[in-house]
Amino acid sequence: MHRRKFFASTVAVAAVSAIPLRAEEAPKPTRKQRIGVSTYSFWQFKNKDLRDIEKCIDLAAEWGFDAVEILARQMENEDNATLQKYKQRAFKHGISLNGFSTHQSFMYPDAAERKKNVELVCKQIEQAYAMGIPTVRVNTGTWKTSKDFDELMKNKGIEPPIKGYTDDDAFQWVVDGYNACLKTAEKCGVVLGLENHWGLGRTPEGLMKIVNAIDSPWLQVTMDTGNFFDNPYDKLELLAPKTCLVQTKTYYGGGLWFSVDIDYAKVAALLRKHKYTGYLSLEFEGKDDPMTAIPKSLAMLKKAFE
Repeated sequence: MHRRKFFASTVAVAAVSAIPLRAEEAPKPTRKQRIGVSTYSFWQFKNKDLRDIEKCIDLAAEWGFDAVEILARQMENEDNATLQKYKQRAFKHGISLNGFSTHQSFMYPDAAERKKNVELVCKQIEQAYAMGIPTVRVNTGTWKTSKDFDELMKNKGIEPPIKGYTDDDAFQWVVDGYNACLKTAEKCGVVLGLENHWGLGRTPEGLMKIVNAIDSPWLQVTMDTGNFFDNPYDKLELLAPKTCLVQTKTYYGGGLWFSVDIDYAKVAALLRKHKYTGYLSLEFEGKDDPMTAIPKSLAMLKKAFE
């Protein structure tokens, strides 16, 4: 090839390569998307016959899931023998335990209450470690000024601070609380995933303010696709660079509290754009029978992420 033509073609190729990809054009992964299911999808705090964790693991494996995320409040026993039983059950089926979904709060003016929650989170980290689970879903907590959870959901997660305090006060409490947990997280090799789950995590800006202030590889983000009511995709994209687990909501039969219309092809595209290759964790929160809605949700997610 003539030298002048060679350089011209090289420049042209480089120029084309420099054009940024739109989210929908992001290259698809070379391996299939790993999809787990939360045990919450079965139990939903109300389905007594689907509370047993081992039964949830068995069904998840039977239906073709790659992993199971365990909801801590669903466990009826927390001793080590029980934790090892869950790990063994998953191993028997050739699936992973990919997450441990927990509850705690640092939005207390009382320092003693916040200290109790540091101890709680450290205990939960050690439980995850015992089960071979690499990440724990954590929350900021809420002000608890709503009458109950139903009222909080009716108000889209918005509630006033405790009288005499502000969100700025709570921000520092949350940052200090999770900073106190990082040594245990690092020792156990368990990543804390702060979820967009009400309280200071109700907005992407509030959540990322905490994550960026802590600035640790051991405190990242658990992205919940169903917890942003308006313009969810722009908000989810703000979380994507720090996301370590994605909880994918579905609402067949209508939501237990609310429904969010989620286009999972768009979610898949924005996650590919940010090179997310970790697990999805299905959270079915609809009124349909979980025994039919969970497999239906899996089929939908497989198609969206193929």
